[in-house]
Amino acid sequence: MSDFPHPLVSSDSHMIEPPTLWVERIDKPYRDRAPRTVRNYLGQEGEYFVVEGVKPWPVVRLFAPGIRGEDMPEYHKKTFDAAPASVWDPAARLKEQDVDGIKSEVMFTGFGLFLYGLKDASLRAASFRAYNDYVAEYCNHDPNRLVGVALITLGDIPAAVAELNRCARKGLRGAMIWSRAPEDRPYQDPYYDPFWAAASELGTILTMHIATGAQGFGIDPAAWLVSFTTLHIEIQRSLTELILYGVFERFPKLRVVSAENDCGWVPHLMHRMDHVYEEFRYVAQEMRGVSLSMPPSEYFKRNVRVTFQHEKEEVKFARQFFGSDALMWGSDYPHADGTWPNSRKILAGAFSDLPSGDAAKLVGGNVAALYSINL
Repeated sequence: MSDFPHPLVSSDSHMIEPPTLWVERIDKPYRDRAPRTVRNYLGQEGEYFVVEGVKPWPVVRLFAPGIRGEDMPEYHKKTFDAAPASVWDPAARLKEQDVDGIKSEVMFTGFGLFLYGLKDASLRAASFRAYNDYVAEYCNHDPNRLVGVALITLGDIPAAVAELNRCARKGLRGAMIWSRAPEDRPYQDPYYDPFWAAASELGTILTMHIATGAQGFGIDPAAWLVSFTTLHIEIQRSLTELILYGVFERFPKLRVVSAENDCGWVPHLMHRMDHVYEEFRYVAQEMRGVSLSMPPSEYFKRNVRVTFQHEKEEVKFARQFFGSDALMWGSDYPHADGTWPNSRKILAGAFSDLPSGDAAKLVGGNVAALYSINL
């Protein structure tokens, strides 16, 4: 639209792995247990993503761009053959970007979202390595328009640091970690410090994506939409730990993205952290010894970036407190909830009333600056 000329860059998009990726690429000792898809699993029509300890998930749930809600029940009976080529073919992906008027996308996993809760740490790590090799190949087709994000497990920090470095050498500029760490080792634990240091030194952007907590996905597909909003609590707890326990104080260059967790909650969390720190830091045993050089909300502004999708007034509200430099639009392509192929129309309707500079940042400028994307 001529009246909304700003370059669009999606901070939260997905590719969907070919069904045989892990069976073909995972280290040989894990091939028999590799994540895979199965057609007509347990007599259910369609194709399902299957891996030990994770509820089977209909594969078409991950690629339904433009499918209307009333058509979804019948659509669920389809197989991976129904997937648009763009989810696994980077050349086709660039054409879909052009259809939507998008300059570039930050690419997150599809099926890999389910793997963060795998109980077998070695299987999880092997699965992540196989994916990282694949997504690097996918994004190297056009590194400026396809920005790759690695999958990293933090069960073994020296191994995580090594994998982070390996992925950086492959050109992956981001890395996804648990949205919620294990309860017995939360993110304020100094155990993670070597990893925070490595990410800071490399300039790798860390992401906490919705539904990737260490406790596992564990949600029945039928209950997904009902439970969706409660998953935002995970990211709020994790960011609170990183801020109030001084992780961002110790690692000022660390950048963490909250992906697909919405943004309307940001101002309230910033307010509560400032209040709690001032009122209770001298009496709460957990906070004794923590000394921050800035109010907690200032670390949020400096170290955290937050994606949004369909929110309009919530973005404008968050912008008043969080500023315009840290909110980033994402299309969520190829999910059914995404904005493709109407992203430009939707964003023009939502943000044409904002100052031009602010609108440009929200819909592309901020994510381009974060990931060094040329517009």
